[in-house]
Amino acid sequence: MKTKYTHKLKSATGVLTAAFAVATAYTSNAFASAASEIGSGANSTGQTSGVTFQQGVTTVTNILLFLIGLVAVIMIIIGGIRYTTSNGDASQTKAAKDTILYAIVGLVVAIMAYAIVSWVVKTFV
Repeated sequence: MKTKYTHKLKSATGVLTAAFAVATAYTSNAFASAASEIGSGANSTGQTSGVTFQQGVTTVTNILLFLIGLVAVIMIIIGGIRYTTSNGDASQTKAAKDTILYAIVGLVVAIMAYAIVSWVVKTFV
């Protein structure tokens, strides 16, 4: 019995480690880009050399996309752990699958919203 739980714990740890590695690799570039944009905006002075509206909207959307991506990855990890520890219980398995599904759907919606905002800003601003 103890071996069964040890195997599940090792599986959950492996999933968590892999998801953390993917999240770090995926989000570090977006965060570095947003941080550099904020820094360049903070260092500039004067009316003509300040941050434009387009740069401000781009920075805010990059930060929000980073946060949404981070939350989605965390929810996928939680769903994976719940799935791993469900012990074959149908209701727990369904709840875990739903958590993963809703996190992925949320991520897709966020990416689509980012694309729409970027298109509107580039087209009309």
